[in-house]
Amino acid sequence: MNDPDRTGGQPNSPATGDEGRLGARLNALGARLAARQAEVAERVKEPSEEERRGRSLAFRLATEFVAGILVGGAIGWFFDGWLGTSPWGLIVFVLLGFAAGVLNSLRSAGLVQESAIEQAREARRSETAEGG
Repeated sequence: MNDPDRTGGQPNSPATGDEGRLGARLNALGARLAARQAEVAERVKEPSEEERRGRSLAFRLATEFVAGILVGGAIGWFFDGWLGTSPWGLIVFVLLGFAAGVLNSLRSAGLVQESAIEQAREARRSETAEGG
């Protein structure tokens, strides 16, 4: 019962030199993982204030657009049930809701100005507030 490689009689246990190499490989792997985690953490950082504002504007525009369509559909569905004109009221008011949603989104984005009537009303309000 000679044990030529001095492994303690266990055929599957690694020799002392193998343990040292395994430890070195494990340390090298740990160092590479730490470097990789630092790279990933650098890439995934907090969004800037400008990015947050852009996301909130996008969410607001999408919400206004969808709300216009849903409100138009609800009004059309109500009229169809009340007047018995199904599905024409729903079709007409969904299209009107779509147009209103697009217009509201464009106004919120600042791409369409308010009408001249609205601007005149605001001017009169400011004059009456200042004058008396």
